[in-house]
Amino acid sequence: MKLHFTIPVSERLRQTFGSRYVLYSLYLEGFLFCKVRYSQLHHWNDQLRRVFGSTVPAFPPKFYLAMTASMADERRSQLEEYLQNVTVDPSITNSDVFISFFRKLQQDTFKIQTQSASLDVYLADGRVIRLAIQTSDTAERVLEVVLYKMGLSRELMGYFSLFFLQDHSNGVLSVVKKVAEFELPYVSLQSMKELGCKIGIRKWYMDPSLDTMLMGCRAAVNLLYIQALQEIEKNWVKPTDGQMQKLELLQKEANKTKFLELVQEVQHYGYMQLDPCACDYPEVGCSATVHVGNKEISCCIKLPSNQTKEVSFKISRVRCWEVTFLGASTQPEDQGREQTLELRFEYCDSDSWRWIVFYTKQAFLLSSCFKKIISEQLIKTTKEDKEMQVEMPESLKSKKSRIQQSQIAWFDFIPRKRVLFRPSEEDNVFEKIREEDL
Repeated sequence: MKLHFTIPVSERLRQTFGSRYVLYSLYLEGFLFCKVRYSQLHHWNDQLRRVFGSTVPAFPPKFYLAMTASMADERRSQLEEYLQNVTVDPSITNSDVFISFFRKLQQDTFKIQTQSASLDVYLADGRVIRLAIQTSDTAERVLEVVLYKMGLSRELMGYFSLFFLQDHSNGVLSVVKKVAEFELPYVSLQSMKELGCKIGIRKWYMDPSLDTMLMGCRAAVNLLYIQALQEIEKNWVKPTDGQMQKLELLQKEANKTKFLELVQEVQHYGYMQLDPCACDYPEVGCSATVHVGNKEISCCIKLPSNQTKEVSFKISRVRCWEVTFLGASTQPEDQGREQTLELRFEYCDSDSWRWIVFYTKQAFLLSSCFKKIISEQLIKTTKEDKEMQVEMPESLKSKKSRIQQSQIAWFDFIPRKRVLFRPSEEDNVFEKIREEDL
């Protein structure tokens, strides 16, 4: 599935000797990832084509006439679409030509050279693992090192991921974003310092039953156990009084396996909780606390009348979704950050389709959860199909395949509002930019 690459911002700049160019700000999961020129992307596309041939999507063409502002905006949109499409193929995103290109871009953007450094990775119980790394190490490499230090086998690495987290003064924990495997955690952390972020390790799957795949590894059990304790403490997971008494007893006995078996029965265990946000369901002007996991979006919705309503949106009823950039925050920091993103999904509600909208700065995180749920469903369905093929009549096999395809949702990003920095002295600079300057 596509990565959440977007280009909501571009800058018109002038080089030392007077030639002009456009610098595109490339965002990943809603946060600035790097800045890049068209010429750099064009050269990179040539490299990709030499390795992967025609599987690489078409690259936006050059303009041989003077580029107007509308042409520049069209190019920005085309580059954004190209970057999203090129990340569909995992053989490309896992390749050296892909990783090395974005490694250099990220380091150049934030002016961080390759050198030895230390990086703190936080566990759910507050402990810190300090790693000796290179500033150019990817998240995949950092995760591999930290899990090795904890005694986790490499085969189980895919069940965990690094995340950017925020601890608020009121005790609330926010998951800001998942760190992409090719991202440089050290560099990204420097760029997000103003948000007070830290890097933490958490499990990364949305089906709670997958815990069973990790029960044979003591290190994995420890990670699941301390995350479960944290989520109970933060009120993400809501055990009943009876369940809480049993869990506390198992905690005192240090029976982690039994604890994890019991917590499977607790509401919202294994879900991702988002910060409170606004929504338009069942009517405009509602607010919601959102938990996503186990094939559903579970919401506690507060109506304009101050009444509350528990709602569960089943992922199987979601046809598609999209994230929209609404604009930059203009409020002072002490007044809180304006919600600048929305995620809307088309949902089958009472046998009719309607769009449901959540206004949240964690829209890309929510979209990542959607994609994870769907990918897990597809893997599970494929496995079940293989097990059933021996017994299933040929006449039913094709029908089963059609059902699978109809349940595959899609994601899109719509930049409703684009921010373009314009030099005050020249409003029509694009009309004077030549293709060779880009």
